[in-house]
Amino acid sequence: MVVGAVRRAVALAPSHVTGVFSPSVESRDPRGRGSVGAGIVLDAGVRAIGRFDPAARHGLRLTSDLGRRLEISEDAAAHLLGDRRGRLEIHLLHTLPVGQGFGSSAAGAMATALVAARLLGRPRSAAIQAAHLADFFGRGGLGGVAAILGGGLEIRLRPGIPPFGRIEHHPIAGSVLVGTVGRALPSPSILSRPRLLDRIRRSAGQIDQLASRPTLEEFFRLSERFTDRVQLASPRLRAVIRSLRRRDTWAAQAMFGESFIALPRSRAAHRAVVDWLLDRDLAAVELRPARRGAFAAPGSVGLPL
Repeated sequence: MVVGAVRRAVALAPSHVTGVFSPSVESRDPRGRGSVGAGIVLDAGVRAIGRFDPAARHGLRLTSDLGRRLEISEDAAAHLLGDRRGRLEIHLLHTLPVGQGFGSSAAGAMATALVAARLLGRPRSAAIQAAHLADFFGRGGLGGVAAILGGGLEIRLRPGIPPFGRIEHHPIAGSVLVGTVGRALPSPSILSRPRLLDRIRRSAGQIDQLASRPTLEEFFRLSERFTDRVQLASPRLRAVIRSLRRRDTWAAQAMFGESFIALPRSRAAHRAVVDWLLDRDLAAVELRPARRGAFAAPGSVGLPL
């Protein structure tokens, strides 16, 4: 690479849905804070396209297809850039709705941090730390960055990012349905309510049991029970979830969204559910679990979503 030449890179961080979780923020080190829980890493997410000009005046510009400021992603990039001379420009592209329980803030922060680290010559561990701290202190979520470091079914057995946290990733086949039924739920308003967080902890149950049987069916069994106990879903979302379950389908709320995640138990159930969703004009897509977690590549390499 020519010294002083403009550098380009791209990164992709997958989206993620949490079915069951319990907050854990007691660690003195914020890198060990987050949650224990389980979710599915999705084959969709946030793409970051980055450019760094080391000869330009110091500065940072982050834009996105959402047309608004993304403070959490900005904080992650600013932390990595520091006072280093040069101009860093990053643009984010989202493939799933924001604020609907699909881990957009964590995916955006992670994609941003990975592309920034690649351009600035920083290690992957620095990107993970910057994204986690920005997402945690920005109240975007509780463990979303740790969850998307790998693909498939993720189980957070100890809170935080490695080496503080312990996260298992298990490959799973098939696909799941995710859909929205209402307006976005802002995570900060939920994460700032102590009584609600206590109720969430009481509702989570024994998450570590999933590690001994890491299957989609066991994940949905725990997630359904958590959805019913924690009662975060609106009346409309609860009605949709009940209707899906009556059609021989696992269904639970995607935390924290006015959204659901579902798994039909048979081909007949799949056809019935898809027809029912179409008849009611409910926004839903079918997605496969991601095979890998967030990663970056040189700017000349394309990253398919």
